[in-house]
Amino acid sequence: MCDSTCCDHRPQMSRRRLLGAGAASMAFLGGLALPAAAQTELPPPPNAISPDAALARLMEGNARYVANTPQVKDFSAGRAARAQAQYPFVGLVSCADSRVAPELAFDQGLGEVFVVRVAGNFVNDDGLASLEYGVKVLGIPLLMVLGHSNCGAVDAAIKVVKDRVELPGHLPLLINAIKPAVEASAGKPGNALDNAIAANVRLNVKRLIEAKPILAEAVAAGKVKVVGAVYDIGTGKVSMV
Repeated sequence: MCDSTCCDHRPQMSRRRLLGAGAASMAFLGGLALPAAAQTELPPPPNAISPDAALARLMEGNARYVANTPQVKDFSAGRAARAQAQYPFVGLVSCADSRVAPELAFDQGLGEVFVVRVAGNFVNDDGLASLEYGVKVLGIPLLMVLGHSNCGAVDAAIKVVKDRVELPGHLPLLINAIKPAVEASAGKPGNALDNAIAANVRLNVKRLIEAKPILAEAVAAGKVKVVGAVYDIGTGKVSMV
């Protein structure tokens, strides 16, 4: 049995220890705090470049691809880092054609090209939302609509418009998105298919430039550039439209 002095002493010691531990913790945390002058900002992400710089980087990669002198050969390099985050510098609307491989055609590594693919390389609402995410969240400075030579989807749209060909399944929904380009290029001199492919690229570039609120505001502010191009399947060369 302890006397009253002992019983009073034990909780008092506990409180003193608690206060002492708190003071020690505050002193430790205070020691971790750096002066404002010593604090540094995080470096900018790898895709924090100008739209013009992004376009130059993209086209330089295509020149390497055409010359068969690619820089990107080891696709396992950087795999662990890519698991943590992505920093694409271009958002690309491409056709689903199996002969078109944007990362290869522009000699870019994984995580550098944010690709939206659909037969006929047109922008629907889902594709637009994906590109808005790329610009708003991922910080993409460049958008490209990439058509390609001998596009079967555009050729089918020409046949539907000119020859009234009826297509099965959901194909008419896809063709309806390309028909405006066929109609806009009708009667112009030159190859009808090539003209429609280029017109389809231009119409979708226009849609992205005018897409409110995210893309239109970014374009107006000079933060994002939207361009169009056509990939030649036979040579691998990408030409601006």
